[in-house]
Amino acid sequence: MIRKNRLFTPGPTQLLPSAQLAMAAATMHHRTAEFRALYSKVLADLKTFVGSKNDVVMFTASGTGAMEAAVSNLTSPGDKVLVVTAGKFGERWESLAKAYGCQVDSVRAAYGETVSPEQVKAALKPDHVALYMQASESSTGVRHDVEGIARLLKGTTTLLVVDSITGLGTTKFDVDGWGIDVIIGGSQKAVMIPPGLAYCAVSDRAWQRMESTKNPRYYFDLRKERKNGAKGESSYTPSTALVAALGAALDYIREQGGGDLATGSDLLIRNAETAAAMTRAAAQALGLKLFAASSPGAALTAITSPEGVDSSDIVKAFRNHFGAVVANGQGEMKGQLFRIAHLGFYDYLDTIAIIGALENVLAGVGRKVELGAGLKAAQQVYAQSSASKATA
Repeated sequence: MIRKNRLFTPGPTQLLPSAQLAMAAATMHHRTAEFRALYSKVLADLKTFVGSKNDVVMFTASGTGAMEAAVSNLTSPGDKVLVVTAGKFGERWESLAKAYGCQVDSVRAAYGETVSPEQVKAALKPDHVALYMQASESSTGVRHDVEGIARLLKGTTTLLVVDSITGLGTTKFDVDGWGIDVIIGGSQKAVMIPPGLAYCAVSDRAWQRMESTKNPRYYFDLRKERKNGAKGESSYTPSTALVAALGAALDYIREQGGGDLATGSDLLIRNAETAAAMTRAAAQALGLKLFAASSPGAALTAITSPEGVDSSDIVKAFRNHFGAVVANGQGEMKGQLFRIAHLGFYDYLDTIAIIGALENVLAGVGRKVELGAGLKAAQQVYAQSSASKATA
């Protein structure tokens, strides 16, 4: 049979066709009225997509660029910060904070587990100027309790910074109500376009903090980007093609919501939640263990490789037999787990397809499999989800 390549990785994700067309047609110069109108519209739409009234800034960078900006703009050398870490991206927060001379205290959980608000409460100190965390730890599939941790910071001077690069579009947030001071997203995730854009919504008190912080910043200067963004411009040469693609992607999400972007964003989240629930049910029906069983996110499902099977062989089999690219474990988790993504441009048929492929891959690596068992479990989840929506 022929093979059609498909990405099932938690970034980059499958591309939206209309965004690809917009990107191909983007021949605008970035200092023109035409592009300023587009840039202003995208920034306004991102506020709705994020779900915040706070100003949004955007960089031509990977999501890590916005993470770095959230450290360099909000801290001074010697400041104490608290980091929630339970995976490779929590460890990235630690590295970034140390690179800017911060004193880093960490609240840890083992890979595959989540940090509880109670752990954070025990570690939080009045002199922590910021708390850095993930919403969704995509290296392990875990979702952290952002709301519970945000509640702890109410009435304190500690800023809450959330890497939601795989959380936006897969998790419901009340950004302003919970008091998230900086929430970060990236283009190669739920908004279905290639890597290269990072964005963040920034609270008033975070903007005020920047007036007194002393760490150096140049390209990732949030205040400079905010000032230029108000004029429909970026401070430096942006990726005009990616901005056009993002505009098209946000229009698509709006169309899915019947012309309302906020409704479309909610549908995108529910879509990811349903696909994730289907995949978890299928994995368990096939006798597999979920790597993040206690607090699974909807951005991806991390599945422990069967005993005696290297997950690298599973990843290779998906690619070689079906043209499907799933993610291996990262770092020391390589060989131990594989990750199937659900964020962005994935639907029911994509989910059924990858589960059917999973059954055949497992059989191919010597695992005894009842073909159809995973598909049946997934179908039951979908049917229940559809029934609950119909009666809502």
